[in-house]
Amino acid sequence: MKQNKEQFKRLLIFIISLVIISAFAVLFANTWYSAYNSEMRDPFWQKGNILLIMIYVFIYTAVTRSVSGFKVTYLRKTALFGSQVLGILTTNVITFVQISLIGRGRLDAWPMVKLTFIEIGIALAWSVTASLLFKHIYPPRRMIIVYGNQNSTSLIRKMSIRQDKYHICASVSCDEDIERIKEQILRYEAVIISDVPSPLRNKLLKFALDRSIRVYITPKISDIIIRGSEDFNLFDTPLLLNRNEGLSAEQRFIKRSFDIILVLIALIIASPFMLLVALAVKLYDRGPVFYKQKRLTIGGREFEVYKFRSMVVDAESHGAQLAGKHDKRITPVGRVIRAIRFDELPQLLNILKGDMSFVGPRPERPEFTAKYEETMPEFRYRLKVKAGLTGYAQVMGKYNTTPYDKLKLDLMYIENQSILLDIKIMLMTIKTIFAPQATEGVAEEPVETRREQHPQRDDNELDKILK
Repeated sequence: MKQNKEQFKRLLIFIISLVIISAFAVLFANTWYSAYNSEMRDPFWQKGNILLIMIYVFIYTAVTRSVSGFKVTYLRKTALFGSQVLGILTTNVITFVQISLIGRGRLDAWPMVKLTFIEIGIALAWSVTASLLFKHIYPPRRMIIVYGNQNSTSLIRKMSIRQDKYHICASVSCDEDIERIKEQILRYEAVIISDVPSPLRNKLLKFALDRSIRVYITPKISDIIIRGSEDFNLFDTPLLLNRNEGLSAEQRFIKRSFDIILVLIALIIASPFMLLVALAVKLYDRGPVFYKQKRLTIGGREFEVYKFRSMVVDAESHGAQLAGKHDKRITPVGRVIRAIRFDELPQLLNILKGDMSFVGPRPERPEFTAKYEETMPEFRYRLKVKAGLTGYAQVMGKYNTTPYDKLKLDLMYIENQSILLDIKIMLMTIKTIFAPQATEGVAEEPVETRREQHPQRDDNELDKILK
């Protein structure tokens, strides 16, 4: 019964997605026929028109899907609408450039602008309606968490924010008898397995598979490495192959060429904004405009990263320290440029020099890397690739995401890196610029520090959250 319900959900998502895709196809077809094709000296005929409409649908679907614009059951309606807007804007800009090339000259942009506003209106109505529909048909799952020796309260807090999707009803310690744990799991629709020892985790996974129970797992570093492997069959023996070689020579060439082309375009577009930011920083306190800092890139090589200065001149007179959420060292100008990520724009020069790439793990300071490696030796794995202006950890996490979780996110990118993934991350970066919660400072007491000071579980705290 549960499986049929889930299969129906996927079918319903497909139908709802098809509705907005079809609506946009009809609207674009009308705009193309009435405003552009009829005005051209050499208009398209039937097959050419159909092909152009199909290209429009493909671009919209591919771009919107890459920024999760069809994940009705995953995103809040505001985030869903934001993803749709990003997909619409990107698609219509690309399409207008395409139409201008086809028309061999500059064409009136107003029909495409009007189409964009109409589509944004439809996307708003679609996002609200689809979200409400799924909330009504699929109420939040009743879940139980099986927790280990690590503190799982942070994960519960995060999932509890989405009360429309997750309802964590109970918790059970991994120290309990396995039969009692299984008995508890059977009472709920899904189970979260958080920091549980591998032998027990394997048994619970097989138990959940046998009973068709949905499982959410906090992955270990080894899990992420295995996910990057490929199937390899030696005669009749299935194997998983981890090459651990990174990108091939031709892939590195393509990525570097991609970086150079994009950075030259970005510098042309960003130069007026960079000039305004430079003036604002200088006029505020007459201090230096740029801030240079030693960071690490591929192979542990040190380089100087460039930023617009967002803090007071003597911000680190007492030594290196991370920026806090309400850090008093940040200037008023700095708060603005940090919120919209403009403080990072000078790093385009780092990309041009070859110290960084557009996409990769954010470059860390040598002293912080050494500190993290004391408790997380795997932190050095981030240095297997070139540092990036943006990365998977930046679009999926926050400034206050723990170093261990950032490491996991960076490894997910390293094990699956490709040009298509880079494009997806860059689109997601544009989206996160408009999400203030993604620009918070680090927590007052990082989770990793709390683990070192308080390694035992806090069962009372778990109970308080669940209540």
